[in-house]
Amino acid sequence: MAHDDSFSSANEALTPLPASQRVFGWHDHASLWFSLGVGLLVMQIGAYLVPAVGTRDAAIAIVLGSLLGAGLLAWTARLGCETGLASAGLMHATYGSAFARLPVLLNIVQLVGWTTFELVIMREGTQAIGQQAFGLTLTGPLGGALTTLLWGAVLLALLAGSMVKLVRRFVSRFGLPLVVLSLVWLTWQFATRLEAKGLEAFWARPGAGGMGMFSALDLVIAMPVSWLPLVADYARHGKRNANGRGGLGSAFTGTWLGYALANIWCYALGVMVVSVAEPGTGLVTALLLAQGGLVALGLILIDELDNAYGDVYSGAVSTHSLLPRWSVRRWGLLIAALCTGLALVLPMHTLEPFLLMLSSVFVPLYGVILGRLGTGRAIASVGNNRRVDLGAALIWIAGIAAYHAAAKWAPQFGSALPTLAATFLLAWLSRPKPASTTTAGGASALAQNRG
Repeated sequence: MAHDDSFSSANEALTPLPASQRVFGWHDHASLWFSLGVGLLVMQIGAYLVPAVGTRDAAIAIVLGSLLGAGLLAWTARLGCETGLASAGLMHATYGSAFARLPVLLNIVQLVGWTTFELVIMREGTQAIGQQAFGLTLTGPLGGALTTLLWGAVLLALLAGSMVKLVRRFVSRFGLPLVVLSLVWLTWQFATRLEAKGLEAFWARPGAGGMGMFSALDLVIAMPVSWLPLVADYARHGKRNANGRGGLGSAFTGTWLGYALANIWCYALGVMVVSVAEPGTGLVTALLLAQGGLVALGLILIDELDNAYGDVYSGAVSTHSLLPRWSVRRWGLLIAALCTGLALVLPMHTLEPFLLMLSSVFVPLYGVILGRLGTGRAIASVGNNRRVDLGAALIWIAGIAAYHAAAKWAPQFGSALPTLAATFLLAWLSRPKPASTTTAGGASALAQNRG
């Protein structure tokens, strides 16, 4: 945000952002979410789709899952822009000021985990580039520590500045064109290899089994859904007109198109890479072996920093909502330092399943939030002066249980979409009657209760 310390006397996350600080337009929303949608992790998960499912099924799952998942992000972005509240504020408004601390805390834990994982990915990518380009062996304890501390220091430097300036001056103007050029070059390289091996055979290749269409769809939706607890932290900076309505469409369409395009592109590129790489070749190695792959991978690796930054910034906003005495900037610096330390000592690849399991709690969490807040009713109608909204809390807990039950006993139907639909419907049907207070007034009262 433009001035992290300007709201030090209030709780930024639980107070609607003033109009003077709402500066994001359509291009800013689209650039930010395209950049956040690009990543080596997305490509790696795309590589998991084949040969478990056939090429055509993988393509359907990638396009449909990306459009649906990005649509959920866009819906939440519109809600954040409409209310001016951060993600933590939406959780408080839906679940009550006391109970909401639980999902906020879980969100902080997952963001610390994913930031640490991103630092590990950047470390490994740097090690691979050092070995391929310069013959440097950076995989030992000293090399691993140096590369981790390098990326940690860059992350700390970015967090010392302004989030708004980073998005508008760097991501939109410089970062986005370079990343797009990298993706275009890599796509051209691997598409040429696929053509040489036979595009018809590639397109007609059947699946080897082990994953159904709905499971593949779940895998694709997993990435955009993982950003649900973060999107409002940025969308609240969307411009608004004097009538209070302008900017909602920009937040919605910019987020949707930006993220959907990036998600489709990176998943598809992962499928292409694994389809032409030699058996046993890792994704990073395969990218490096492509002509010009060193430069392209280097630019994507730098873009990976956006993901780590996005996680830390949102983690700082959520932590500030619980402990507002420290500014968002100060919490961001502390979280970045913590994640850098964790990346030095934790075996993050063995913890990835835990992080994915933890992410599953946010599917029903946002099913309830969208059911209560995302259907045109003012935020004050949720009863945001309550300490606990028992109905919303019970629906969320039941949704978590349903998600894991579906994964265990009916994996062929997927988990994310059925759980999201069920929790949304239950939350929508159980909405409280509208209150007489206004959106901003109700949210301000909430901030005072939490301040």
